[in-house]
Amino acid sequence: MTQQASSSLRWASALLGLAALAASGTALAAKDVVLSIGYQPETLDPYNTNTTITTAVTKTFYEGLFQFDKDLKVQNVLAEGYEVSKDGLVYTIKLRTGVKFHDGTDFNADAVKFTLDRVLNQDNKLLRYNQFNRVSKVEAVNPTTVRITLKEPFGPFINSLAHASAAMISPTALKKWGNKDIAFHPVGTGPFEFVEWKQTEAVKAKKFDGYWKKGYPKVDNVSWKPVLENNTRAAMLQTGEADFAFPIPYEQAELLKKSDKLEVVATPSIITRFLAFNMLQKPYDNPKVREAIGYAINKEALAKVAFGGYAFPAQGVLPQGVKYAEKMAPIPYDLKKAKELMKEAGYPDGFESVLWSAYNNTTSQKTIQFVQQQLAQIGIKLQVQALEVGQRTEQVDAWPDPKTAKVRMYYTGWSSSTGEADWGLRPLFASEAWAPKLNNMSFYKSEVVDSSLAKALVTTDEKERAALYKTAQEEIRKDLPRVPMITEQNLSAHAKRLSGVFVMPDGNINIDAIAVSN
Repeated sequence: MTQQASSSLRWASALLGLAALAASGTALAAKDVVLSIGYQPETLDPYNTNTTITTAVTKTFYEGLFQFDKDLKVQNVLAEGYEVSKDGLVYTIKLRTGVKFHDGTDFNADAVKFTLDRVLNQDNKLLRYNQFNRVSKVEAVNPTTVRITLKEPFGPFINSLAHASAAMISPTALKKWGNKDIAFHPVGTGPFEFVEWKQTEAVKAKKFDGYWKKGYPKVDNVSWKPVLENNTRAAMLQTGEADFAFPIPYEQAELLKKSDKLEVVATPSIITRFLAFNMLQKPYDNPKVREAIGYAINKEALAKVAFGGYAFPAQGVLPQGVKYAEKMAPIPYDLKKAKELMKEAGYPDGFESVLWSAYNNTTSQKTIQFVQQQLAQIGIKLQVQALEVGQRTEQVDAWPDPKTAKVRMYYTGWSSSTGEADWGLRPLFASEAWAPKLNNMSFYKSEVVDSSLAKALVTTDEKERAALYKTAQEEIRKDLPRVPMITEQNLSAHAKRLSGVFVMPDGNINIDAIAVSN
C-alpha cells in the first residue's frame, strides 16, 4: 500500500468514526484522553530504553524519587529530601510515606533498594546500567530512609535519579513477571495503572484510585497512540480523534493554528539532530571525509525543508540550555571547501554508502532524503533507509561486535535528559560508551575526551568542571565523529479542552496535571 493510500484510508477512518459518534448523539468521553505520538515505544521498562518518547509513556505508570520540572530543575517526588556526605560519596534520602504501588505493595526503602539493585546487576543487561554504575551499594536504613553509597564522587547523581528512567518498580511485580516480562506489565506508583499494550496501536491506562496525590489524576483514561505519519497525526487532532499530538508536522503548523478548537505550542528544546559515522570503517575513519560532509550540508535549508523553520543550525556539540554547553558557530555550508576536502582525503569522485535513520517518521524521512541530495553534490551516492524500531534495536543499539557493525552513516538525535553536560557527552562520545553498551555508535575514541569527561564527573569545583567540559566539546567538534546539524523546537498541539500536558525541553512529555473541560 502506498503512503498516500494509507493516509487516505486513515483520514476516512477518522471521519467515519466522527460520523458514528455524531449519529449516536455522543462525543469523546470527557474524561478520556488520547495522546498521539510520532514514535513507537519499544518497551514499558524505563530501565531498558534510551528513547525519550518511550520514557514519556512509562511515566504514565511510574514515578521516581525526583523529577525535572519544565525548566529542568530537580523536584522531590517519592523523596522528601536528601543529604550528601562531605566527601560526596553517601546520599541519604528521606522517602515519602503512605504511598502504594498499583498492586497494593507499600513503597518504602526496601522497594527502592530492590529496584536499584536490579539495574546494578549486570546480568540483567539493562540499557540504563551505565547511568547508575557509579553506585557501590544501596541500603534500606529503615522503611523511610535509603542510603546510597557511590564508588566515587559523581556530581550529577541527583540529576540521574531525576531522569524519567529512574522509576520505582513494585518489587512484587518484578518477582512475579521477572526481569524481561516486566516490560509488558508496568506496575509503579504513578497516577495511572496499566490496562493493555497493543504495540502498533496503543498503550492504554486507567486512573489509579489509590494515587497518593489527592485529587489526581483528573481524567479517567489515557491512551498513547503511536502514529508515524505526520499528516495522520494532524488529521486526528482536526477530527477530534486525538486530544494531543507530538511532534506536529511542521509544514501544517500554520493550518492547525487557524482552528478555533486547537492550540499549537512551540517551545525551546535541547534536542540536537546528528549525522553519525562508523569510524571503524572506511572512508569514515578519515577526518577529512567527515569534515567534508559537515561542510556539504546546508543546515539552514534543512531546517526549512524538513522542519518547516522550527529549527536552526546546531550551535555546538551540546545545545544551549544544557548546563556547561559551549556555544559554537554552526558548521557553515561551503560546497567548495567540501569538494577540496574530499579530494585531499583521496575521494575526488566520492563513494557509495548507506545512510540509516534511527526513526521512520515523515520528518526523518525528509531529513535523510535531503542529506542524500546534498551529499550527491560532492559525489557521495547514498542509499537511504528509515529503520523500524526492531531493526534499529537489532542492527544498531544491540549489535554485539563493533568490528562487524553494519551501520555506516546514521541519522539520529539526542537530548541530555539529565539537564547537564555529562549525559549529553558521555553516552555518545566516551570510549566506554561504544554500542551496545551505550550510544557511541561512531566507535569514537579520544584520550582527551575520555580524560576530560572522567575528571569532570568527580570534581566538585564548578569552574574546573566547566573547563573540562569545554575541552571535551572542542575536541569533539574538531574530530567530528558526529556532525551536529540542527537543534529543533518542540512543536505540539492540543485540543483547547485539554490542559496540564506539556513537552519538556528534552522532548519528554509531562502529564502530571492532565485535565479536560467539558
